[in-house]
Amino acid sequence: MSEHINNVSQRKEAMKDVIRRLHAGETVEDLQKEFGDVIRGATASDIAEAERAMIGEGVSVGEIQRLCDLHVAVFRESLDEEPAPESLPGHPIFTFRMENEVTIRLLEAMEDSLENWDNGDQSELTSLRLQAENLGAIEKHYSRKENLLFPYLEAKGFQGPSAVMWGVDNDIRAEIKQFKETITGEDADVDDAVLQFTKLALDIREMIYKEERILFPEALAKLSENEWAEIRAQEEEIGYFNVTPRDTWKPQEETEPATQPQQAQPQGLIQTQGLIPLATGALTQDQINLMLTHLPVDITFVDENDRVRYFTQGKERIFDRSAAIIGREVTMCHPPQSVHKVVIILEDFRSGKRDVAEFWIQSGDQFIHIRYFALRDAKGEYKGCIEVSQNVTGIRALQGEKRLLDDAPGYDD
Repeated sequence: MSEHINNVSQRKEAMKDVIRRLHAGETVEDLQKEFGDVIRGATASDIAEAERAMIGEGVSVGEIQRLCDLHVAVFRESLDEEPAPESLPGHPIFTFRMENEVTIRLLEAMEDSLENWDNGDQSELTSLRLQAENLGAIEKHYSRKENLLFPYLEAKGFQGPSAVMWGVDNDIRAEIKQFKETITGEDADVDDAVLQFTKLALDIREMIYKEERILFPEALAKLSENEWAEIRAQEEEIGYFNVTPRDTWKPQEETEPATQPQQAQPQGLIQTQGLIPLATGALTQDQINLMLTHLPVDITFVDENDRVRYFTQGKERIFDRSAAIIGREVTMCHPPQSVHKVVIILEDFRSGKRDVAEFWIQSGDQFIHIRYFALRDAKGEYKGCIEVSQNVTGIRALQGEKRLLDDAPGYDD
């Protein structure tokens, strides 16, 4: 069949046909026989484009995510022939790949601990718990990918695959949490632990494969040296998974030191003698910035077009944020599992159905209170919304009364 595929357009349709038939239930082996030459010639960009096109035609992100491992299996032979992306220490991709190497070694160590525990060595359970706690820090790897690399790729048209990958990351997070709960406590069951870890380790290794063979080559092909420099300048704020990047790599195209993208000045503000007039006073730009960054809450502003325009940078960050999300559609800042809820809230705000939405979650030992507020001008027109997140663990524990300066020496009244 492949001899009839003589141009890019026909090849793209053939790739989509492979994915359609995969979703319809045909086996990987049958598709490889029928589309062998097409599959063997596939590139990372071809696969990303095919999945992006399928999402554009109405296939849900959840459905693409459900079978994305099979997609990779179909094209694995051609992907294995692609050279791994080369970069120097300090380049963001090099750091991602170092973290993947560390992850593989950690999974191998956990497999050894599980085997020894299964063979009766109870002391291995302590090691396994420590290793599982360490594995939880893979969150830093996924967070940099989702909140820093994805925004730059989305600007280049790489949207569908990033949403799919984020969904899988979220599943892995849930699996790690479940595994840690399974091996905690006196009644930890080794059979349950082995069963859960087998799937967890497979999912993590498949994600590593997709990063190494699809995401990273696509990113290296699409992003400029200056864009990589901007990413490098922001990534330390989120952190790393068991690695410390070196600065051997220097961007070749860079003429000035990389800085985080500058946020646009708010329009329509009149500055007089260095002051910005507000509804109940006037402040300098520095004063406004100091005030916002010292609030004990995280605030994110989303404009009337549903794009992120600002976020506070307080000392205690609840959720990871980077300057790369400025200008990004807010729906792209959430995992696919919760996007529909965000859309409902925004639609209710825009229609006037509601002005506030709030919820609360337990995150580790922190109890997080999250509220969304619709912003309307004097005419009642919707101008955007703010997300306010706060760690209220300490507030929930308060009892009795404490008057102002009660704990300060010399103030007894």
